Amino acid sequence: LLTFFIGFVFSIYLLLQKEKVGRQVKQLLYAYLPEKAADRILSIAGLSSKTFASFLSGQCTEAVILGLLFFICMTIFRFPYALMISVLIAVTALIPIFGAFIGCFIGCFMILMTSPIKMLWFIVLFLTLQQLEGNLIYPKVVGNSVGLPSIWVFAAVSIGGSAFGVAGMLLFIPLCSVLYTLLRENSQERLKRKKI
Repeated sequence: LLTFFIGFVFSIYLLLQKEKVGRQVKQLLYAYLPEKAADRILSIAGLSSKTFASFLSGQCTEAVILGLLFFICMTIFRFPYALMISVLIAVTALIPIFGAFIGCFIGCFMILMTSPIKMLWFIVLFLTLQQLEGNLIYPKVVGNSVGLPSIWVFAAVSIGGSAFGVAGMLLFIPLCSVLYTLLRENSQERLKRKKI
């Protein structure tokens, strides 16, 4: 708890002075590294910053879309607690793969209190919308937000999840996007030099 609090306070101070810290880092890079290397490091850092910010906004967009889908479907089929469960699923969907299932479990429990039959239909609705979200919405929204093709989004989630769990799923998509962009730029540059 103490470490979290200290880290939180430090992050606030860092955000308040990010321009000054950024200038200091640039000065150190140009002072101790060749100009070409410093330019390259700053270019990669800028690309990483943009990619991670786009990924975060893509995750939030995907969560809002999923929450709206649930709200519309639950309202049409007259499920109880439609708004509350939809918001809960949208918030928990920020955690890749497992988050929406946590929301589903809590939603099932809430619906079970009023109607066990509707709870079963809610599970069917959840599995249907989860397939739609997992196979169509997530790769398109998150993949487009980070500039990574859908197939590589699936690969990044699979590899990151198996290697580092939930944290790996969150970090591997923007990390793979940065590597994908750098590799694409490098290969195009090499092809130009070879005149292919």
